[in-house]
Amino acid sequence: MKPTRSVQLAYGRGFLDVELPENKTDVIEPVSIPGLKDEKEGFLQSLNHPIESRPLREHLSPDAKVCIVFTDITRATPNERIIPWLLDYLAAVVPPGNITLINGTGTHRPNTDAELRRLVTDDVVDRYQVLNHDPEDPKELVQVGTTRAGGPALINRRLVEADIRIITGFIEPHFFAGFSGGPKGIMPGVAGLRTVLQNHSGVNLSNPQASFGVLDGNPIWEEMRDLALLVGESFLINVTLNELREITGVFSGHLISAHREGCDFVRQTAMQKVTAPYEVVVTTNSGYPLDQNLYQAVKGMSAAARIVRKGGTIIIASECSDGVPNGSPYERLLKHSESFEALFRYITDPTREEPEQWQVIVQMVIQRRAEVLVYSGLPDEKVLAAKLTPCHDIARAVRERLERAGERARVAVLPQGPLTIPYLG
Repeated sequence: MKPTRSVQLAYGRGFLDVELPENKTDVIEPVSIPGLKDEKEGFLQSLNHPIESRPLREHLSPDAKVCIVFTDITRATPNERIIPWLLDYLAAVVPPGNITLINGTGTHRPNTDAELRRLVTDDVVDRYQVLNHDPEDPKELVQVGTTRAGGPALINRRLVEADIRIITGFIEPHFFAGFSGGPKGIMPGVAGLRTVLQNHSGVNLSNPQASFGVLDGNPIWEEMRDLALLVGESFLINVTLNELREITGVFSGHLISAHREGCDFVRQTAMQKVTAPYEVVVTTNSGYPLDQNLYQAVKGMSAAARIVRKGGTIIIASECSDGVPNGSPYERLLKHSESFEALFRYITDPTREEPEQWQVIVQMVIQRRAEVLVYSGLPDEKVLAAKLTPCHDIARAVRERLERAGERARVAVLPQGPLTIPYLG
């Protein structure tokens, strides 16, 4: 029996142990850095010593209307820690009745009351106004300008009309916006659906600069930045995390400058160089919360696609406890055409604007390069309906494809999925 090595793949709230060929396996992970010794102290210090901004307390007044945006249930932001810390900080000046918290769902589904309580704690939900953003409610949106495509730039009214805007979140590489966090908390976080559709267009997605780790020259991120700045001054609070979800850095202050520093920090730990493409790449969606559904799993596929050989195989482990999600625009689009090529033609039509089209476009582009197998909790028929191939034994699938590819074939493993961004160089 050939020697193997055990690799732990992030999956749901735990891990999958997979045995892979020892002499053919490369494990690619982000540089591991320790969390802050005192997370709360580091957080408060950042608010008092922000990047290119006055301390947050100097922005406050007792009669000011404050709007805080936080990330939804699909993101790993430690909201249950940073939101209470932030509200305690504000409480010295601003009464609770003057503070509104908006769940930046973008175009995702609204979160339930139980999910909101899990996100920001029972105490916050009971004491403050906590709302889900609705990208399709015209009464909740206000136009702040126009998109590059000429459409209305629509942003949540409560954020636009606030005296003080605070945008929270965390920074990780993003498969077409360069990095998460920063202006992304506003656009698409609390933007109108039509605005998001124009930004996430097929034309923008097909631009080679619309990729992991790229800000300058990336048409998607640059428009996100421009539209976010149209809202007016916003105070950013972004954190970075390690694989244990510990806070490794806090980047507060100017919406763009603080985000840049955070992105530079993440780039040093997440971007990993490889010398040649692989016949097989095993990836994840970094476990819970990002691997809650198949829609989000496209991000893990996209990280793997950067280093898979054309005609090779990507295997993604993503629990998908929340389904596809079922009944979502993403699921409906994938079922639109029977054949892969017919769907590809349909979804890349430049005149088309449909919710979640961007995820389908990216998935289709990946599948034109490589076979994609999915290990998940989904029924096989759900995976097949999404034009993907179910996988029930990752180790076996790897062995079979390596044998088929020849003696020199190798497999790369991204145990933390899109928290590691490999690149050929």
